[in-house]
Amino acid sequence: MKMDSDLLHSPAVGLAEEEEADMNDWKLPLAFMKKRHSEKIEGSKALAQSWRMKDRMKTVSVALVLCLNVGVDPPDVVKTSPCARLECWIDPLSMSPQKALETIGANLQKQYENWQPRARYKQSLDPTVDEVKKLCTSLRRNAKEERVLFHYNGHGVPRPTVNGEIWVFNKNYTQYIPLSIYDLQTWMGSPSIFVYDCSNAGIIVKSFKQFALQREQELEVAAINPSHPLAQMPLPPSMKNCIQLAACEASELLPMNPDLPADLFTSCLTTPIRIALRWFCMQKSAKLVPGVTLDLIEKIPGRLNDRRTPLGELNWIFTAITDTIAWNVLPRDLFQKLFRQDLLVASLFRNFLLAERIMRSYNCTPVSSPRLPPTYMHAMWQAWDLAVDICLSQLPTIIEEGTAFRHSPFFAEQLTAFEVWLTMGVENRNPPEQLPIVLQVLLSQVHRLRALDLLGKFLDLGPWAVSLALSVGIFPYVLKLLQSSARELRPLLVFIWAKILAVDSSCQADLVKDNGHKYFLSVLADSYMPAEYRTMAVFILAVIVNNYTTGQEACLQGNLIANCLEQLSDPHPRLRQWVAICLGRIWQNFDPARWCGVRDSAHEKLYTLLSDPIPEVRCAAVFALGTFVGNSAERTDHSTTIDHNVAMMLAQLINDGSPVVRKELVVALSHLVVQYESNFCTVALQFIEEEKNYSVPSPANTAEPGNLTPVRDSPAIPRLRPVNSYTNIRAATTARLNKSLQNLNLNEEGGPPAFSPGNLSTSSSASSTLGSPDNDEYILSFETIDKMRRVSSYSSLNSLIGVSFNSVYTQIWRVLLHLAADPFPEVSDLAMKVLNSIAYKATMNARPQRILDSGSLTQSAPASPTSKGTHIHQAGGSPPMPSTSSSSLTNEVPKPPAREQPTPRPPYTPTLGGQAPHSHQFPRTRKMFDKGPEQAGEDGDEPGGHRNYISVALQTGLCDWSAKYFAQPVMKIPEEYDLESQVRMERQWRFLRNTRVRRQSRCITQRGVSRLDDQIFINRNPGVPSVVKFHPYNTCIAVADKDSICFWDWEKGERLDYFYNGNPRYTRITAMEYLNGHDCSLLLTATDDGALRIWKNFADQKNPEMVTAWQGLSDMLPTTRGQPSASAHSLARRVSIYLDRSKQGGAGMVVDWEQETGLLMTSGDVRVIRIWDTDREMKVQDIPTGADSCVTSLSCDSQRSLIVAGLGDGSVRVFDRRMGPNECRVMTYREHGAWVVKAHLQKETDGHVISVSVNGDVRFFEPRTPDSINVLQTVKGLTALDIHPQANLFACGSMNQFIAVYNSNGDVISNIKYYDGFMGQRIGAISCLTFHPYWPHLAVGSNDYYMSIYSAEKRLR
Repeated sequence: MKMDSDLLHSPAVGLAEEEEADMNDWKLPLAFMKKRHSEKIEGSKALAQSWRMKDRMKTVSVALVLCLNVGVDPPDVVKTSPCARLECWIDPLSMSPQKALETIGANLQKQYENWQPRARYKQSLDPTVDEVKKLCTSLRRNAKEERVLFHYNGHGVPRPTVNGEIWVFNKNYTQYIPLSIYDLQTWMGSPSIFVYDCSNAGIIVKSFKQFALQREQELEVAAINPSHPLAQMPLPPSMKNCIQLAACEASELLPMNPDLPADLFTSCLTTPIRIALRWFCMQKSAKLVPGVTLDLIEKIPGRLNDRRTPLGELNWIFTAITDTIAWNVLPRDLFQKLFRQDLLVASLFRNFLLAERIMRSYNCTPVSSPRLPPTYMHAMWQAWDLAVDICLSQLPTIIEEGTAFRHSPFFAEQLTAFEVWLTMGVENRNPPEQLPIVLQVLLSQVHRLRALDLLGKFLDLGPWAVSLALSVGIFPYVLKLLQSSARELRPLLVFIWAKILAVDSSCQADLVKDNGHKYFLSVLADSYMPAEYRTMAVFILAVIVNNYTTGQEACLQGNLIANCLEQLSDPHPRLRQWVAICLGRIWQNFDPARWCGVRDSAHEKLYTLLSDPIPEVRCAAVFALGTFVGNSAERTDHSTTIDHNVAMMLAQLINDGSPVVRKELVVALSHLVVQYESNFCTVALQFIEEEKNYSVPSPANTAEPGNLTPVRDSPAIPRLRPVNSYTNIRAATTARLNKSLQNLNLNEEGGPPAFSPGNLSTSSSASSTLGSPDNDEYILSFETIDKMRRVSSYSSLNSLIGVSFNSVYTQIWRVLLHLAADPFPEVSDLAMKVLNSIAYKATMNARPQRILDSGSLTQSAPASPTSKGTHIHQAGGSPPMPSTSSSSLTNEVPKPPAREQPTPRPPYTPTLGGQAPHSHQFPRTRKMFDKGPEQAGEDGDEPGGHRNYISVALQTGLCDWSAKYFAQPVMKIPEEYDLESQVRMERQWRFLRNTRVRRQSRCITQRGVSRLDDQIFINRNPGVPSVVKFHPYNTCIAVADKDSICFWDWEKGERLDYFYNGNPRYTRITAMEYLNGHDCSLLLTATDDGALRIWKNFADQKNPEMVTAWQGLSDMLPTTRGQPSASAHSLARRVSIYLDRSKQGGAGMVVDWEQETGLLMTSGDVRVIRIWDTDREMKVQDIPTGADSCVTSLSCDSQRSLIVAGLGDGSVRVFDRRMGPNECRVMTYREHGAWVVKAHLQKETDGHVISVSVNGDVRFFEPRTPDSINVLQTVKGLTALDIHPQANLFACGSMNQFIAVYNSNGDVISNIKYYDGFMGQRIGAISCLTFHPYWPHLAVGSNDYYMSIYSAEKRLR
């Protein structure tokens, strides 16, 4: 069959029709495709934040050593004439040598003080070795661990030597004396910074490094060998933290151009603007700026630190440009160290970049250690030249005519460049060059609003952008801005802070320290602020109070609780969610906040959110109520009453449709369990006892004595319960185990099987390993818990609410038992942990009743008649430990000696290769408020830390996962709306395919189908098919057996996938639906215990994953079929024997799915039709059926809001879901005498109800008239039937091993009795059949494991 391939190239595709049909697909809502379904509920991995300076430093002392010897030139440099003379902008020859020296020294100090006014300055003018030594050692002594600067000007002494010496003088100035750098290092210590302004300065840098290396080696020798002579000497300081700046390379001389100062390097480092302007005027290009002379430059108005003046603005621009060049060129860690750690070092290095640019133009290469990459050619220098040009061109008129100064467009232009980068760029690219400039612009009120807006857009790109901005140094700026009262900055600052805290929550401390939390409290209380900004404010506050007592105290005083409670009913769901999380966090382990909440009846106000339409909001409310009861402070009667109230409110969420909510519920209840541990231990012991004495038949055994849990006729497949990864299931499907093993625990009468020691090792691997990954550590196995749950559910869970408080603990224990059998593995695993933690405590605390020798091991009696559970012996002693071979854990572990003995209890050591329960992995701590059995003086030796274990291990990642929203891009168009995205293209392709399938199949069905017996597919299914479902648009068919689903490609005839559905073994799959079949398909499976599971990633190469699962119907009753007459009943009996035998119990669960509304109708062995809204993941309506028998078939029509139900007593009932529960049943037809196999409501506006019973009578009803308008008689003993929604066909499967296909007139068009090929083998009793929604294909599953598909004649297709 090459139907699809022909279709894809069909030229007859009319565009108009195609577009129209496509529009319908685009309009259909998608179910279960939200983030909570597609992502793991956990926070993002925290990026290691390196932006915080671990060691901020200050340069506190400065030594200025000038060796000028004015008037005497050193012998080794021949100077030009004229030559560069100026030192610190003073001509030394213009005054007496001594006065010149002192003036230059004073000037140099002033120049440095511009950059670091608070340091201690000491000048040493033309010194001797001793003077230098005295100066350096005293400065180091005073500086302690801080940084010291050593500035050396050697213009009046010989050049440094290759041996690592610089020169100073003797006392009489008759000789030059060498001073070793090694000695200088010793006196200066570390951390230090050295500036060398002399020729051949690079030599000093090299020698310095060699000496530093030598010191490191000496330190190592002394450390290894204490007797070594080096170890006796005082240890030399390490030179690792030293920075050096040198004027030129080892072989270069300083420039002697008379237009430049002699100390050009010092000028660049200390008076950068002055030298930069001077140098600009000396370039040829300066001729383009008329009227600007070197003299004029000296008169430039303004102060360096006043940004509104020309000089101040140039200085500001210079800072921004050099910072930007450094950030773009240097490795991040080096940038942090040199440009962010120490203000003076940062200034010197920024100015060093200028020195490199200017001095290279005179063939001098300044050297630094650590070395910097070359920056003198960086493009940003052109922006500097432009800014200087614009400023200088105004100078003549400003000075001569006094015109106003026009500010530079530099910052506005850089912001525009940044904006261009933001709007035009692709995802993966280099960070924007202008980021450090944006930072500088925050200082200016003129550009601040725009800069914050752009910064917010940049941070929105993701966590990497936030990390970059923090590494540039944005933090102190935005922290300072929180003191601003400007209202227009509020939304921007809230957005920026939300982004920062979503990535790095450690900033909570900085905010509280600077009173920043008050800013966000006022934003939250501001009713004029749009909801999204209040949401961000409350998120920020939720981070501030998260596990941070100081933050909790500060926010409590700031009235956070009252503020939050006012916003609980806000229409904006994310705001409601975060308000609840924030409340939950402020009173988490913080009692004053809890009592404040009690006074404001916060818990009662939170109750309304428990029925919120948005699952995440319900989740947050459960979280908040959980931490509300989870406070470990002492309890009063009042607080216990409140805890009980909250617990009973939470218990109502036991059947919430969202697993995220139920997981949070388990954690919330676990807080309560920890608080009232001793009470729960008592309850646990009661239940364990009760479970031992009570024999519960499995639901499959309740119907009648002759009925067995179905035994497969094929080799059974052992499976594990899927936990997270389904790979083990695929592996397991290849292993085969014989059926006696599968059914070991149930012999014919359902009584206790005989146990012998040999039998122990072969319990079914499918049964007892249900539970959790660390099953072998559990006392209560899944089976025991399931049994306890069923024991307790005889007093049904519905009577749970509003019981007297003495039994609150019992009720909560029941809720936890119920949650431990949850269809969603993560929920049941969490609940298993809580239950086992308490069961372990209970059995450990109870007094042992007999003493065992610590080595002996006794074999225990069978656990229970169905032998389902782990058996816990007399309430005393330690729990039985699993053996490695057995999964029915009936081995007993030696009990510890009785308490009366003087010897301390031996440590708990499990035998038989089991592992100790969790608590042994935790430190033994004394329990705080244990009101359990009195144990005089024994407490310290309690195998404790369990309270610890349960609360530490139990948390869902809900809050962190919700916080991810703020870290991810908020402004970006989601991929599905981006017309160019891959997701959108794939969707478009799927919708085109859908249109083609619909049109092509319509052509065929309109021509009429005269025969339907061409077998196009046959294969043996791994299990007996019980439900089959065609995918509406691709060539995939899903076939369910009792507890697994197999996927086949019916066109290629190959198996695509086979996986385990995860239902307990006494249940079976009774219905399946494809959700979102038009797009990204999901598969819904319903089992007869009322559980619904939804799967994705099936039938492709990935592993199937459970998207969600919930209890669709809570009280499935194992009912018998309706019994209108003896003959009909016996026929029903005979039919059902051919079907899966357990079907005698009832219809199981039946569902119908409405894609247009996202509603799911569920019913079955219950008295109601329950409607679930999949968008809200909650029950929206219960429609009472008004009958005493089960619902066997459901069909709905969204247009007319009608639901048709076929029932086991033969009645067909029509409901209008728009009406109230008492009047919604609008019609009841009682014409069938027996079990209704199928009731179908046609989707057209005047569509009929078609129903069929076991007796083979097909009846047509008009929903508005009380009697049938047509009756057709088909085969008796009907086991399955389906009606084709497009072609007027219906097919019946009979227990007499044939299929009959009828047209709407009741004429048989095909009778199928034999398989093609297979030597014409007779088909088995039909267990299920279904039509394709569009193609004329009929899929048939039979009891002999075969699955076949029949289609219309070939020429039609």
